[in-house]
Amino acid sequence: MKSLVIVESPTKARTIGKFLGKDFEIIASMGHIMDLPKSKIGIDFEHNFEPQYELVADKQKIIAELKTAAKTADTIILATDPDREGEAIAYHIREILPISNTKNKQIKRIVFHEITKEAIDEAFKNPRDIDVNLVDAQTARRVLDRLVGYKLSPLLWRKVRRGLSAGRVQSVALRLIVEREREIGKFGKEKYWTVSALLSQPLTTNEKQLTNNKKLEVSGQKSEVNSTEFELIEINGVKIEAQKTFNLYDGEYSVTKTSITEEAKAKEIKNDLEKQQFQVCDILQKETKRSPLPPFTTSTLQQEASRRFGFSGKRTMGLAQKLYEEGFITYHRTDSFNLSVASVVGMRNFIKEEYGDKYLPESPRFYKTKQKLAQEAHEAIRPTTVGQGLMIKDKVLSITGNDGWRLYELIWKRAIACQMADAIIESTTVIVTTNKQQLTANTEKLEVSSQKLEVGGYRLKANGSVLVFDGFLKVHAQALNDNILPKFVANEKLDFVSSQTAEHETLPPPRYNDASLIKTLEEKGIGRPSTYATIVSTIETRRYIERIEGRFTPTNVGIAVNDFLVKNFSEIDDIPFTAMMEEGLDEIAKGEKKWVPIIRDFYTPFEKKLEEVKDADRVKIAVEETNEKCPECGSPLVIRVGRFGKFISCSEFPKCKFTKSFVETTDLLCPKDGKQIVIKRTKRGRRFYGCSNYPSCDFAAWKVEDIKKPSS
Repeated sequence: MKSLVIVESPTKARTIGKFLGKDFEIIASMGHIMDLPKSKIGIDFEHNFEPQYELVADKQKIIAELKTAAKTADTIILATDPDREGEAIAYHIREILPISNTKNKQIKRIVFHEITKEAIDEAFKNPRDIDVNLVDAQTARRVLDRLVGYKLSPLLWRKVRRGLSAGRVQSVALRLIVEREREIGKFGKEKYWTVSALLSQPLTTNEKQLTNNKKLEVSGQKSEVNSTEFELIEINGVKIEAQKTFNLYDGEYSVTKTSITEEAKAKEIKNDLEKQQFQVCDILQKETKRSPLPPFTTSTLQQEASRRFGFSGKRTMGLAQKLYEEGFITYHRTDSFNLSVASVVGMRNFIKEEYGDKYLPESPRFYKTKQKLAQEAHEAIRPTTVGQGLMIKDKVLSITGNDGWRLYELIWKRAIACQMADAIIESTTVIVTTNKQQLTANTEKLEVSSQKLEVGGYRLKANGSVLVFDGFLKVHAQALNDNILPKFVANEKLDFVSSQTAEHETLPPPRYNDASLIKTLEEKGIGRPSTYATIVSTIETRRYIERIEGRFTPTNVGIAVNDFLVKNFSEIDDIPFTAMMEEGLDEIAKGEKKWVPIIRDFYTPFEKKLEEVKDADRVKIAVEETNEKCPECGSPLVIRVGRFGKFISCSEFPKCKFTKSFVETTDLLCPKDGKQIVIKRTKRGRRFYGCSNYPSCDFAAWKVEDIKKPSS
């Protein structure tokens, strides 16, 4: 009895082949075999928006191979990926095969979330029919995106510039980036100062002798041995402490502002601190528990890979696809935190054997997703071979390279850590005050926050923490405040060592990067696990945004496109509307709604709006001016953005068609040969720094800090 197994990729076929015998023939479809035509919209408006799918032109050989193999197979098993896209591929393959599934049961659909022998055996035991609801949801998304793309793009050609295109979800992502850029432009920076003092505990006789022996106390100067930095937080009951806010996008604490807004006042306070006597007022100690994060979903994996390694979403998903197809991890397109019972048991056994009972919580951990439409039937992303730990490094490296290994290691550590015990951290805050009764008579006034404050009555604080029990941090270390304080005693006197001021500037909200944009899209219900990476890469490829130092900046073309869409299609280029459409697609997938009414409800007002906008004013794309004149007509030269990046053009275009290449210079020097560093772009438009003396010098770097490092 011969069986034909059909998957999407050769890698997946090869991995599955390791677990199946000689009675199975495995063929890869190489993705979709049917798609909408490229030359026309391919939607039948007269018959309920029926998509006019056709065979993909360059898949004729594979299709013929599938048909030939199907004729001689007793059973045909469709083993494409367990999501909407995979279901649609399976559906279209079944449609072109010369066997009817209604007359006999020779065509079976199986799904598995990891490519292991156990998972495949289980899938073969539990075949099912093709899920038409998932197929309908994919059809609806394809039709919806085709309607927006093919109807809006020609309008952009006429109203903005030829060659432009629009996408339903990508336009919302572009809007987020443009609006953030305008927030930054409107932000008014303000200077402020912080004041701190370095204080030390009095030295014992032995310590003084040791200090003298080491010649650390010279010419009457005080030693900084056993000294601690304390930050000024209060003057006479008025708080001037810097407000610290948690930046959810970057995962960092940042100082916002203090009420000391003049350098002169900061220096007055600094100088006055030298005259004070300091005493420990209070010691606050608190033991806290830190719990591990849940296992990765598609979104959180892309965010963490961006933060840790600087990977783009597209890069992360490409590596994850390889890891999945090679059988190293479970399916990587998921928004669920679920873990199989077997995997949890395996993780707990591994933790107990490898680290001991104290690292194992009494009961397994279970996590709930905050996404109301998460596909809970799926698993989170986890390694398929927990028991082997990280001993398969050489194997992963040989197949996926160093980046693939780094991503696998990240997934493995996060998954194991999620089933480990809490970490216990002891946080300490020491409050120090000055003794006003012992101050010299000083009636000088300091103006802070528009209030007249008497000198004296200072409160300062120092924070520190100690890791009491590492728990899950033993496997998945995370940032801790490693400022370990010496042991202080209430009411003890401290010696003044030095004081200092620091100038700061309030910062605008940060530009989006891969991590923060994906996080925002997920929070707002825009896109789904399989689309995040594509959303970002699409608007980057279209030159609507550019990546500078890992963060997204809109180009003039992107701003023009965004402004046109917001002005004329605000009901479509809108976050709540797009999120509502995503919910509708999810309801179709669950069989709760039919796809045709949802498309009709969208298209009827959309078509009307297209008619109204035909007479809208043409949008002028802003250009960057230069100090150069056109050699042909004498008009000013400007910098424009084209398909291949920036170029210099005559401002009188199209009357004058003079152009030349644009070289973006910097004031940096090449660490190899000392020549000027210029900004270049890869074939896909990504910026990098390179030596202007190329090809004689091949120095290149992605970041400015890499240029400043001495070359090896």
